[in-house]
Amino acid sequence: MQLRGKRVVVTGADGFIGSHLTETLVAHGARVTAFCYYNSFNSRGWLDTVSEDTMRDVEVFMGDIRDPNGVRTALKDADAVMHLAALIGIPFSYHSPDSYVETNVRGTLNVLQAARDLELERVIVTSTSEVYGTAQYVPIDEKHPRQGQSPYSASKIGADAMAESFYRSFDLPVTTVRPFNTYGPRQSARAVIPTIITQLLSGAEEIHLGSLHPTRDLTYVTDSAAGFIALAECDEAVGRDVNLGVGEEISVGDLAELIMDVAGRRARIVTADERLRPEKSEVERLLSDNSLARTLSGWAPAQSLRSGLEQTIAWFSNPANRAGYRLDYTV
Repeated sequence: MQLRGKRVVVTGADGFIGSHLTETLVAHGARVTAFCYYNSFNSRGWLDTVSEDTMRDVEVFMGDIRDPNGVRTALKDADAVMHLAALIGIPFSYHSPDSYVETNVRGTLNVLQAARDLELERVIVTSTSEVYGTAQYVPIDEKHPRQGQSPYSASKIGADAMAESFYRSFDLPVTTVRPFNTYGPRQSARAVIPTIITQLLSGAEEIHLGSLHPTRDLTYVTDSAAGFIALAECDEAVGRDVNLGVGEEISVGDLAELIMDVAGRRARIVTADERLRPEKSEVERLLSDNSLARTLSGWAPAQSLRSGLEQTIAWFSNPANRAGYRLDYTV
């Protein structure tokens, strides 16, 4: 399937990855409908910062992924849907797990049901490397066991299983895309890279972080967006779970040192108790095997970690871009 000229609905288009994917799809020639979370502020999230030239080619639909009627309305006459809408904050999931089930599991079910009934040509469901939990072997391929180490990751495991069931039960043309630790401009300060950068650029003498030894496999956001499109256009990816990762790991502590090196600033790194996950909930190691994505679609990441960090730091260095960021978020 080719997305050029096709009507593509992006749920969660108001979010970090969703807003970048919306921009990339428009540049790719797709006709994009951006499904944004309805709110009384009339805010379209990060899409409010996207250029007017891009947004002229985007239809915005305000709704709630938890409502099956709104989802069905948004998907009417669409050719494909890229489902990114989700609750993602891990600390919030510890005390409000019901909201994660309603949004991540039931929201995904709503998309799958509507896509099936409306006979869409392609469905992309967004997973997360958190579904693997701490690596039992590396690199982590798509056959790695799933382990719900937080209510958030458990809800995403449930959503992934629902997508698989719709492929196996109803032959729905769905691909589950599993990004590893996407980062870049617009990412929430609850994530580790923005929390390091925003504290550093504020002039803080100390950077407060959680555990420093866990490793992550970090993918720049434009590479993730390109991967979504490559897999959506890949017929051989239908019915598959596919990792999107660089295939390199770095510890949180070494990442902080690298960011300070790139930014040309120094601060002391402090482990803050309020930023630590419960011991059995911490994902200690993530390192992707991206060979399936490469083999099926030809996708490969274009940005090195240093170049991605340079672009991310440059974006956050604009005071207007980080004006809404707080420095006391836990990660």
